[in-house]
Amino acid sequence: MTTTPSNSPLAPPPGCPAHRVGPIGPGGVRRLYGPEAEADPIGLYNKLRAEHGAVAPVLVHGDLPAWLVLGYAENLEVMRTPSRFSRDSRRWRELQEGRVPMDSPLLPVVAWQPLCVFADGEEHERLRAAVTESMGRFDRRGIRRYVVRFANQLVDGFAADGKAELVEQFAEHLPMLTLTQLLGMPDEYGPRLVQAARDMVKGTETAIASNEYVMKTLRQLVVAKRALPGSDFASWLLEHRAGLSDDEAAEHLRLVLITAYETTANLIANTLLMVLTDPRFRASLAGGHMTLPDAVEQVLWDAPPFSRVYGRWATGNAEFADQKIKSGDLMILGLAAGNIDPAIRPDLSVPVHGNRSHLSFSSGPHECPGQDIGRAIADTGIDALLARLPDLELAVPEDQLHWESSLLSRRLVAVPVEFTPREPEPELFGESLVMPAPPVAPRYPMPEPPREEMPTPSSFSHRVATRCRSLLRWLRKR
Repeated sequence: MTTTPSNSPLAPPPGCPAHRVGPIGPGGVRRLYGPEAEADPIGLYNKLRAEHGAVAPVLVHGDLPAWLVLGYAENLEVMRTPSRFSRDSRRWRELQEGRVPMDSPLLPVVAWQPLCVFADGEEHERLRAAVTESMGRFDRRGIRRYVVRFANQLVDGFAADGKAELVEQFAEHLPMLTLTQLLGMPDEYGPRLVQAARDMVKGTETAIASNEYVMKTLRQLVVAKRALPGSDFASWLLEHRAGLSDDEAAEHLRLVLITAYETTANLIANTLLMVLTDPRFRASLAGGHMTLPDAVEQVLWDAPPFSRVYGRWATGNAEFADQKIKSGDLMILGLAAGNIDPAIRPDLSVPVHGNRSHLSFSSGPHECPGQDIGRAIADTGIDALLARLPDLELAVPEDQLHWESSLLSRRLVAVPVEFTPREPEPELFGESLVMPAPPVAPRYPMPEPPREEMPTPSSFSHRVATRCRSLLRWLRKR
């Protein structure tokens, strides 16, 4: 069963015709949204490839036209040529001409913001350098020690039960617990941010307030790190020669935190499922022929954390992959579709054996800067889990598992497992980890994380509306 929660910020509002749309829209163009598209996205990609080739016309929410890039080589070309395909969403012709409603579920994903992911040229280089060079200062062995510590603490929470649900109890917690440490937050911030981030990406009725909570916490972090910097990502971002303002720093911290959280949680869940169910992995892992990092790369080919990305915008009229692209057209990167392009993978049953040339982390100027951190969290965390619970088995038939779809991804809802109950071992895996603990920054006089005074959805709606009005003013001046 594939569902998109009706209260998700990425889903159409209740009563919207999108809830009852069919697979084919005006002009015979296939819709990239709706129940049929979400139930079998791979099937849809195959139909589009057969009908149109490497680049296919599609309709997105509101029946707005776009192009879905299906070919592997074509995705790389769009990713690597910003002169032809810009990341600046203000170029979107449908938005310029007023055809995108203010309540469109696309706007939270594509509305322009002063972030490196929406910039090209010198501004992109300035902002991205601050992110990538700050990330480059991490000690990779230190990251893995954090992951081992938190993974084992999570396992201690259910080891004695003999059963667990690994998405909710493991995959969704481990990335955020690790990331809050890397950003320079005290331990006590981790659990509350996990709750807020999970709430955001699942699109619950309190998702907007959770987003405000995350931003308020990050703004407090920026203030604290300005006053007393440490050896952490937030401090390095603030002291970088790019000279980020407090607002720029907070927005980029949120970008890193939420993007890394969502992709890594999906990667962990998908890798766990494949390790538990795919005969290639079970046989190879048992026989010692495939390492866990190799398994992670296989998952990145077959089930990328983000299945597609909105987007790029054509900078001019051009012919591309036998399609006539017009200036301002929306190009959607088909990461999952490109990864299964028959031109490069004629037989999907053949293992990739650690090949890292997939599209899951994009390519070109906007390639994901934190991909190795995501890999480290996933393979180290799963390795720690399997070491503690070596007889881990799926507790239900594979065909009873469920997924949720959104604009960007297809998320595994739950991975129920069973195993031989074991006593927790906090003396080994808690604060007194046998392995030397990573350097811990001194405690900062940080404000207590807000708990009761959660902002109302209306405050966020006002902020989004203000940004959209600013965007429209910018478009009218062009």
